[in-house]
Amino acid sequence: MAEERLLDLVEVAPQASPPVCRILDYGKYRYQLQKKEKDARKKQKVQTMKEIKMRPKIDEHDYDFKVRAIKSFLEDGHRVKVSVFFRGREMAFLGKGTEVLSRVIAECEGLGKSEGDPRMEGRYMRIMLTPINQPQPKSAPKAEKPKPAEKAKPAAAVPTPTPVPVTE
Repeated sequence: MAEERLLDLVEVAPQASPPVCRILDYGKYRYQLQKKEKDARKKQKVQTMKEIKMRPKIDEHDYDFKVRAIKSFLEDGHRVKVSVFFRGREMAFLGKGTEVLSRVIAECEGLGKSEGDPRMEGRYMRIMLTPINQPQPKSAPKAEKPKPAEKAKPAAAVPTPTPVPVTE
């Protein structure tokens, strides 16, 4: 039957009793599967991770600036890794890093939550913040107002050419 229709005989379920086969155009079937997979990948939400680095003795302005960036990342739906880097003798004062990270967690309370307590990884103390709710789409750029139509100017009266006598 498949040869008569110039199609392929495809075994769908070989384990079934009796085995199940379909008559179809296998090339077209593969193409449709690839299109479905491509659409599924296109609709997939990729969650990126952002990292913000701080120091234990960070200045207030710098701290505020970085917290504002963390908040905007969380609003956009990104995960944020907040790191405090210790140098030299600062390793003796790990409490300062914990204070900085706990302030960040407190200020980002409504937007994100911490995945556990701050933990040391070498010279870095890190926490991971994940967004609580779905990202809100950015407002679409406002469409430009249409310009008022220019008034049609009356066409200037074009004089009709007068015949010129030709001399030979």
